Amino acid sequence: MTVIINPEKFQNPKVTAKGEKRAQVFFKTLETLWFNTGSQCNIECANCYIASSPTADHFIYLTPEDMAPYLDEIEEMNLGKIEIAFTGGEPYLNPNAIRLSEMALERGHSLLVLTNAMKPMMRPRVQAGLLDLQNRFPGKMTLRVSLDHFTPDGHDAERGNGSFDIAVKGMNWLTENGFATHIAGRAMFSENDVVARAGYSTLIKGHGWKVAAQNPGQLLLFPEMDEQVDVPEITVACWSILDVHPDTMMCATSRMIVRRKGEPRAVVLACTLLWDDPQFQTGEALKESLGAVALNHPHCAKFCVLGGASCSA
Repeated sequence: MTVIINPEKFQNPKVTAKGEKRAQVFFKTLETLWFNTGSQCNIECANCYIASSPTADHFIYLTPEDMAPYLDEIEEMNLGKIEIAFTGGEPYLNPNAIRLSEMALERGHSLLVLTNAMKPMMRPRVQAGLLDLQNRFPGKMTLRVSLDHFTPDGHDAERGNGSFDIAVKGMNWLTENGFATHIAGRAMFSENDVVARAGYSTLIKGHGWKVAAQNPGQLLLFPEMDEQVDVPEITVACWSILDVHPDTMMCATSRMIVRRKGEPRAVVLACTLLWDDPQFQTGEALKESLGAVALNHPHCAKFCVLGGASCSA
């Protein structure tokens, strides 16, 4: 039975419902800068945390003009070479996807692209662009393919009938052409981590994919993010109780760029998951976004602190 979250929780960014000091995460260094390339997707998943679909347009397609100022800021702030990551929606629906990728790679950064490896990625124009980038920037690009389960039934329950077979074809094409690949799965579909990794291992070996199923950086199993399920609020004391360090949280080392429909320019978010909560929008420029982040959302507790998950490898 689902337990509805206590409405008094996650209301005050400074203190919990019990009056205890809320935990916050201080910015450490920028390791990953995410760009949401647009909320539109070729499919509509049953439990999409960012509400993507074929008609979703709350995030419009990013353009090279949107991206360039942030790449400039990385250099101006002497942040060095970092990981640039694309998410969506489905990034390869964005007509600028290949040029955006090229821009990141030309600056010497590594590139991570989250994709469902379905028809948008398999378009001839996109394939040609990917092969060109692979040839010009070898070893600098990784594609993380969403396979929610290691069986067609499990995966298709989330993404629609036939989705698994199409994604497998995309994964096969990436492997055959020498791309570095990772897999993103969903923890909800398996009894436990051991069962899940064993199932994915069988699938991976059967297709000859170059993914280490036992490596949590190559096969990521994400916890679910139901905002209505009751979770504890994270207090300052929780760090020592749970033996978790705040520097390991995503918001200590990453930010996300989005362009909202109707807005004049892109903005920076503190978290890739909390896209619709205004308290996690930190400004228009990177230099404005490096303040402390209060863990004032159920996702902070369930996904990051208790779930131990991170969107980066």
